[in-house]
Amino acid sequence: MPFRFYAHLSWTTWARLPLIDEQVAHFLGPFLLAEAKRHGARVVEIGVVSDHVHLLLELPPVYDAPRLVQGLKGASARLANRDGHASRGGLSLQGSRLCRAGALR
Repeated sequence: MPFRFYAHLSWTTWARLPLIDEQVAHFLGPFLLAEAKRHGARVVEIGVVSDHVHLLLELPPVYDAPRLVQGLKGASARLANRDGHASRGGLSLQGSRLCRAGALR
């Protein structure tokens, strides 16, 4: 019987400062969708507020959790800063955690 694996990821901005403005949020949505797809994961839901990000992902049967989180978190901050989406002195993300992973039949 096939299983579906889900993970809830969240991470905050540096010192929980309100660094995610509307411009950064508009960048993060499409970027996170594309980056998750690149890793074989499907985004079920995205939540972005001024000081943190939540993702609910459906994961493939085999995945590399550290590489997935690095791609979602690290690449998003790096590209937001490089491409000028972050206007308040740069976007710095920290404190990622896998809140819960579960499997459903």
